Amino acid sequence: MQFHWLNKKNNENLIIFFCGWSFDYKPFERLVNSDFDVLVIYDYADIADCKCLFENLKLKSDTKNYKSKILLAWSMGVYVAYLVRDFLPDFDNKIAINGTPYPVDDEFGIPIKTFNLTLKFVDTGLQGKFQKNLFKLPEDFQKYTQYPVGRATENQKAELIALNDYVKNAKIEYTEFYNRAIISDTDKIIPTRNQLNFWKNKSSAEITLLNSGHFPFFEFDSWKDIICEQTLKQ
Repeated sequence: MQFHWLNKKNNENLIIFFCGWSFDYKPFERLVNSDFDVLVIYDYADIADCKCLFENLKLKSDTKNYKSKILLAWSMGVYVAYLVRDFLPDFDNKIAINGTPYPVDDEFGIPIKTFNLTLKFVDTGLQGKFQKNLFKLPEDFQKYTQYPVGRATENQKAELIALNDYVKNAKIEYTEFYNRAIISDTDKIIPTRNQLNFWKNKSSAEITLLNSGHFPFFEFDSWKDIICEQTLKQ
């Protein structure tokens, strides 16, 4: 697991952001962060030890002086953040973006068959098809090529294998945690209908629909834009 501060300049406000599978902090460097210190967490290849890692990170004590703390979790990061919730600070706002705590599930997450195909063809998928499916519009994929992930394919593959093993063997029961869920209307990775099924039936979180694909971050210019509800509603 990797940790990277996009901004750490003693702001009053903190964002802790959990990335999705295969990502790192690089595609998010374009977002203006002047109002927040931003800690990005990614690469869950050692997910079996994640609770121990977060216990050692001591985020609760090291972030206690921030005036406000916000959790943003995207895609598979929604699941991982929920797993380590006991080691995270108390947040003023906890927002799930295009993900659920049941990441591989025919009703509430990525359909099992789809996930298994992604795992089987991960090498070729990471060379283009998977990235293109992240976006609603081809022009958004072209934007992504200007801010690409910097990780090696073998590293991303190892992460997916580890996540698959963990999800299959570590069953969870969701209890209320996230208070908001942002769902894109054209999500080709985690079907929009499955996300709606989860957040409407398993949670009381407020739902915001967004006119975008699985990677919605080109809709925003800043981290503040993501958090502000009036900016999100389409």
